[in-house]
Amino acid sequence: MLAESGARLPPIVVQRSTMRVIDGMHRLRAAVLRGETEIEVRFFDGAEQDCFPLAVRSNIAHGLPLSVEERAAAAKRIIRSHAQWSNQAISEVTGLDAKTIAALRRSTEGVPQVDARIGRDGRVRPLDGAQGRRLAGELLAEHPDAPLRQIARAAGVSLGTASDVRRRIHSGQDPVPAGRRTAGPPSPAGGTAPGSRRGTADPKVMEQSRRVMLRKLRQDPSLRCNEVGRALLRWLEVQAVEGEEWERLLNSVPMHCTAAIAELARGCSGVWQEFAAQLEQRGQASA
Repeated sequence: MLAESGARLPPIVVQRSTMRVIDGMHRLRAAVLRGETEIEVRFFDGAEQDCFPLAVRSNIAHGLPLSVEERAAAAKRIIRSHAQWSNQAISEVTGLDAKTIAALRRSTEGVPQVDARIGRDGRVRPLDGAQGRRLAGELLAEHPDAPLRQIARAAGVSLGTASDVRRRIHSGQDPVPAGRRTAGPPSPAGGTAPGSRRGTADPKVMEQSRRVMLRKLRQDPSLRCNEVGRALLRWLEVQAVEGEEWERLLNSVPMHCTAAIAELARGCSGVWQEFAAQLEQRGQASA
């Protein structure tokens, strides 16, 4: 039907590194039947494991609709491969509601255990709310004059939670209300429990978080609808190399170029650090 329609076909989606079609097999076949030798493409530069969620999201948006059973099967697969994603994030991809995703998560075997999940906004939030409150308490003790927005962002809690933690510390209370405390040692008001360590984010969780944030930024009209914004997105995508891509890049550098490329990489890192610092200062000034 597509081949006989004569209509211009929307671009297909292809993973750039493998040239594998993620979305658009029917359109590709229709172009072949028409005798065409070229087809418009949108390239995806993400990781291999992110191809399947993108394919599901694309099929939810157009084409032959997936059945409820197919969506549930896709959701289970994504729950296993992207356990760091929140129920709401998986819901957005599969078209199932968040309560259904939560039930599927409970009934699905082989799901990796994680301490935090990534929301639709790309932010990492601990599953244990008490953990985020304790971390916010430690940060407030170390940096009492820091803006609450900065504390909330660093601890992975909401601005309201950070404000409540500060209020409780000032009144001499534990940052975590009694009803929400877990078996771990409580943090004393204004300090860190003896022998305790500030939790560090799982690198895989942070990697996933960066991917989600990049995807959200690509969809933001204020960035993608102007030349400067598109340039910034391209630069960020180039810098956001992860996992196997790093190994491939390292192996591709000739030995006689290592010193020069290492020096350039350090210089670029310093420029981006300064860029990030100035952005944060602007954000604090407007808070």
